[in-house]
Amino acid sequence: MIRVGQGLDVHRFSGDPDRPLVLGGLPLPEGPGLEGHSDAEVVLHAVADALLGAAGLGVLGTLFGTDDPRYAGAPSSVFVNETLRRVSVAGWSVDGVDCTIVAQRPRIAAYRTAIADAVQAVLGVRPGTVSVKATTTDGLGAIGAGEGMACLAVVVLTRAGG
Repeated sequence: MIRVGQGLDVHRFSGDPDRPLVLGGLPLPEGPGLEGHSDAEVVLHAVADALLGAAGLGVLGTLFGTDDPRYAGAPSSVFVNETLRRVSVAGWSVDGVDCTIVAQRPRIAAYRTAIADAVQAVLGVRPGTVSVKATTTDGLGAIGAGEGMACLAVVVLTRAGG
């Protein structure tokens, strides 16, 4: 038995030039980072939401609310680890992850493989399980104006042991 989930996350760039930009758990040398209650990491947020959706376990914002001070500045790996625990308890395992980063800046191509490797490490899955792609909006809208970025993620879960 398989289940498929989709996740989406969008954040604006921070006004703090010293805020680090982290994608998939990988700190990038370009910045600034993204604005948000936690580390505002669009890739892992989208992956966690897709995991929850595939397993029928709710949504990221409900489990890890922006009004909860425990998650202020938290790394997104905290959300993914708890999500993976819940997915595993529900009897599912991660079989595939596909992410599309939507950003006008920075250019993602040079980091694509390293981001995929970082997501695989956070998820604890075998190499080749995670795919990362990137696209722009060709200047259209807020993302195209370089005001922020988004990530869409699709996850395939299979029954653990089956």
